[in-house]
Amino acid sequence: MADSVEIINVTVVCNNEVIPSGSVLLKGGLIESVAEHPVGGADKVIDGKGERWTLVPGFIDVHIHGAHGHDVMDGTHEALTGMARSLPAEGTTSFLATTMTQSSETITQALKNIKAYMNAEQTGRQAEILGIHLEGPFLSINKAGAQPHEHILPPSTEQFDRWQEESGGQIRLVTLAPEVPGGLNFIEHLTARGVIASIGHSEATFDQVEEAVDAGARHVTHLYNQMSGFHHRDPGVVGAALLNERVKVEMIVDHVHARPEAVQLAYHHTKAERTILITDAMRAKCLPEGTYDLGGQQVDVKGGEARLGDGTLAGSVLTLQKALKNMRQHTELPWEDLVRITSLNAAEQLGLDERKGKIEKGKDADLVLLDENLEVVTTVCNGEIAYQREES
Repeated sequence: MADSVEIINVTVVCNNEVIPSGSVLLKGGLIESVAEHPVGGADKVIDGKGERWTLVPGFIDVHIHGAHGHDVMDGTHEALTGMARSLPAEGTTSFLATTMTQSSETITQALKNIKAYMNAEQTGRQAEILGIHLEGPFLSINKAGAQPHEHILPPSTEQFDRWQEESGGQIRLVTLAPEVPGGLNFIEHLTARGVIASIGHSEATFDQVEEAVDAGARHVTHLYNQMSGFHHRDPGVVGAALLNERVKVEMIVDHVHARPEAVQLAYHHTKAERTILITDAMRAKCLPEGTYDLGGQQVDVKGGEARLGDGTLAGSVLTLQKALKNMRQHTELPWEDLVRITSLNAAEQLGLDERKGKIEKGKDADLVLLDENLEVVTTVCNGEIAYQREES
């Protein structure tokens, strides 16, 4: 049993209010109480320095391939452990292990590995894997980006069902191109099984996206990137994503995948209710510049950008803490909205908002303490301190 922890003298961002100089008590991996004053009696006390520091729900990344030298497609326990232990340093307390387009055998190995990892006991001092995001291989070859063309497949309910069985039912979200023959039937198949269908790596027209949403699609993968752009005679995937209020929309806010003005334009339409910040990070995150691997492809990381040899973006080295900071700079969002786009919307999309995404009694004790510069001071996963910044 984890020790009880009380975090005091912090600005606490709750669901519908912000409590200045508040206190949050954690016991048994859950939030025991949220109060305006210290409760006392905890085994450990973290002093938040008054209203200068802010306590928010732990970040949830629904689209991340790797970090700190590890990648989901490595298919090893070591890779998932390495990711899970490194992510709390950026405030991420849970995530979807995201695959990419590879051979069926390689994807199968990755899925079986995630199943085995999730079935084993996950400690509280690392980010929790909530399931799997299957990005590909059911994509448009003309919008593949860094997804290897030779492994792209047409939508197959039979293949998906095999993979879902091999994953132990852990596939929660699938990125696909709805315009490919069989795409709409595939979306209906996913939706009927409680799996989120996400539109991405797609050259669909505006009308095809509307048909996909009618069929059950409720998510858009990394807005702007590798999708049909906005045109005044066919607004494409981008236009449909901005206008259709039935979908939640991922954004990579790193100033590379979309410039600040494009982020502002998108947010004007998607607002806090439909925006989900993601990293789409690859193994080079948290590591020095250099040459790395992504799905057997050489990726050069320089100046905060990860690119294939031909210049194609190959994921990111973004942290969610930096994405939040960039978003605050772009839009001057209030704390309640920042919490929505870094945590609560993802929890709602995954059907986990009864457990995560809010600071209130009974919820999972997944929390991030940020200083006045929006840098991570402390991260708590499942009631245990998973990251503590060294103070000079």
